[in-house]
Amino acid sequence: MTTKQIIKKIIFVALTLTACSGLVVLLVAAIGRRNHELCKDYVITIKGAEKNVFINEKDIKKLLNSGPNGKIKGEPIADFNLRKLEQIIKGNAWVKNANLYFDNREVLHISVEEREPVARIFTTGGKSFYIDHEGEKMPLSEMMSARVPVFTNFPDKKVLSIKDSALLNDVQKTASFILNDSFWMAQTEQIDITPERTFEMIPTIGNHTVKLGKGDDIDKKFHRLLIFYQQVLSKTSFDKYNTVDVQYAGQVIGSKSKMSKVDSMQLKKNIEKLLQEARRMQNDTVASTPVTEKENISMEGTSESRTNTIEQTNSNPLKTTNAKPKITEDKTEEKPKMHDR
Repeated sequence: MTTKQIIKKIIFVALTLTACSGLVVLLVAAIGRRNHELCKDYVITIKGAEKNVFINEKDIKKLLNSGPNGKIKGEPIADFNLRKLEQIIKGNAWVKNANLYFDNREVLHISVEEREPVARIFTTGGKSFYIDHEGEKMPLSEMMSARVPVFTNFPDKKVLSIKDSALLNDVQKTASFILNDSFWMAQTEQIDITPERTFEMIPTIGNHTVKLGKGDDIDKKFHRLLIFYQQVLSKTSFDKYNTVDVQYAGQVIGSKSKMSKVDSMQLKKNIEKLLQEARRMQNDTVASTPVTEKENISMEGTSESRTNTIEQTNSNPLKTTNAKPKITEDKTEEKPKMHDR
């Protein structure tokens, strides 16, 4: 390397260092000047909640005023601990995330992402709370009541066990499905949690209970129930069955605890015939025993059905949109029992 080249290199390095030093000086000066600037204004943006808004700008401002500064507008920018203010806002049960920053006009921007409830839960101890898509608990609000699926009989515990957490996850999955379907939102009055930790849906229309089982494959279960509604209950009555069981893959089981008028007349005739035969055999003594008739009907590929059951053509109903579940009627003739709805 020649002397001339060495001199050029030294000059280049010197100029580069000078430029960098100048930039550092300017940056430090800008920071120093900015730290002496005052907050001229603030802008609050709330996003995330499309259907239910449980926190507003007034609530966010109240949280900011509870911070170290006590005020926002007119305070020195250097006095704002943005990270600490973010943590204060995140401390609200309805806030999922928060981000604060100043722009080049000394305006504080507060961006808040709100949690949105997917279900309201009532515990066995009478407590109530919401959960969001992540299964996080949220308290009830005085501002409004969210229109979300309702679940009852959840275990009343401060610390959830592994089984309780799994149940809460099933609640979240089931509630999310219902919430995203306008028909099922309208048709689902509430969902009861059984002692076996399975779900039973109480419909808005119809005097029957729908056994859903656990939260797995919940979309397939409601698909089978929809087919049952469309092809059976819509042609008969939504009060025809006492229980509709869709928890088993590929089938729907309808159980009746009430006799139809035709069945009732036929049973009466059978009883009269039985009494006549008894009189012939025993002149003065009539043996009377409870009469119970149980009938299991599984109709497949036939057009004749006394119970208007669905014709089954596929053991896996959700491989195609036209697949239909197997319908089994479990009808027990007994005195109707009264159930509290």
